[in-house]
Amino acid sequence: LESGAESGVGAIIAAESSFGVGQFIDGAKAAYRMILDAYWKGDTDTLGWLVEDEVRQSFIEAIDARKAAGHVLDNRLVSIERAVITDAEVKGRAARIMVLIEADIAATTRDSEGNLVSGSMTDAVATREIWTFARTLKNSDPNWKLAETDEA
Repeated sequence: LESGAESGVGAIIAAESSFGVGQFIDGAKAAYRMILDAYWKGDTDTLGWLVEDEVRQSFIEAIDARKAAGHVLDNRLVSIERAVITDAEVKGRAARIMVLIEADIAATTRDSEGNLVSGSMTDAVATREIWTFARTLKNSDPNWKLAETDEA
């Protein structure tokens, strides 16, 4: 938890006493893995329950463009080096938590014949992204959804 995030996290805990930072970070890491895997495989159904509609639409557009180009991603998340809450906010019942995720990803793109277009499976690339998760507090659905992604 970075220093600027305390008041926002405090507001979330005030609204829902069951919220735990450690549990949330574990969930964010699991979601990061699942969302990347679904995106890489073009699994739009899984994306549907993990990400908000606007993010899902941009992922679908990228998946469709990839398919149209005849490209296949052969990516693998090597490791999540760090995941930390950098900011959090509550407006009414709408809560948003920003998480800095530093990960190593081995990534390749292949054409329809399996020829390498870009990337390498032996050289993992370090990535730094801010993923924003959102949820309506005091709601029966306990799941946070990915609402935004930005490079850090």
